[in-house]
Amino acid sequence: MRIGLLGTGTWAERVHAPVLAEHPGLEFTGVWGRRPEAAEALGVAHGVPGYGDLDRLLAEVDAVSVALPPSVQAGLAVRAAEAGRHLLLDKPVAFTVPDARAVAEAVRAHEVASVVFFTVRFGGEQIPWIERQAELGGWFTGRSDWLGSVFAPGSTSPYAASPWRREKGALWDVGPHALSVLLPVLGDATQVTAVAGPLDTVHLVVRHVGGASSTMALSLTVPRAGGGAVMELRGEHGVAQLPERGEAPTVALHRAVDALLASAASGEPHPCAADFGLRVVEILAGAERSLADGRPVDL
Repeated sequence: MRIGLLGTGTWAERVHAPVLAEHPGLEFTGVWGRRPEAAEALGVAHGVPGYGDLDRLLAEVDAVSVALPPSVQAGLAVRAAEAGRHLLLDKPVAFTVPDARAVAEAVRAHEVASVVFFTVRFGGEQIPWIERQAELGGWFTGRSDWLGSVFAPGSTSPYAASPWRREKGALWDVGPHALSVLLPVLGDATQVTAVAGPLDTVHLVVRHVGGASSTMALSLTVPRAGGGAVMELRGEHGVAQLPERGEAPTVALHRAVDALLASAASGEPHPCAADFGLRVVEILAGAERSLADGRPVDL
């Protein structure tokens, strides 16, 4: 599969570009960026050309891998789908429900494959754990704490320079990770309540279609000594904890590429396709409304 990269930022440079260059099922064709000189530089690093004209790149590939801010990603994803190109997208798909819906509708209308890269959903130990807990069922509650220190004093995170993360905070950055695991295990969300914590911290309570409930604590501003990620389920089978991540995101992205290739070959949507990305955006947008209105929001 010939694939092009849209984006030249830190995530594109550190994760997407190396995987596109290394994956045996891909032919890395080129890089497009909003800054042509950055696209050229990233392309040179991997032996492919930089493109200043997006339509030219789309004409020469079968798929695109998008590593751009969500507000930019959605429109370009629609454009690529309309050109018949398969989509490897980042989370969240968009910041608004209409934008996310436009992506999902374009994928369906033009019959292209899509995979949204939720890092944990493609983790080596996490994939079988999620499948096993969903198969078992009988879960009563779930708890997910995603407490990052990206913007904490003394942070050395390369993502501290991300304008969209600073503006939208943990709800939109790590919230998708928590939902990507809780939804396939506990079922779709029917209601969300959100309460603001310190700085960008948000606490969510979610009701699920099967009657279970879940809580999430999301932050990018936790002091460095107190950060970490924990996910726990409690129910008929006792207590189950999501295995800790011990591999680089590049390894997980290789699996996401495998999923895209398989979906494109079979015509069968992947569980993390654009429709699932849309549902995650609907829940996050509901949480934003709950924060603004101070009451639960039905979904």
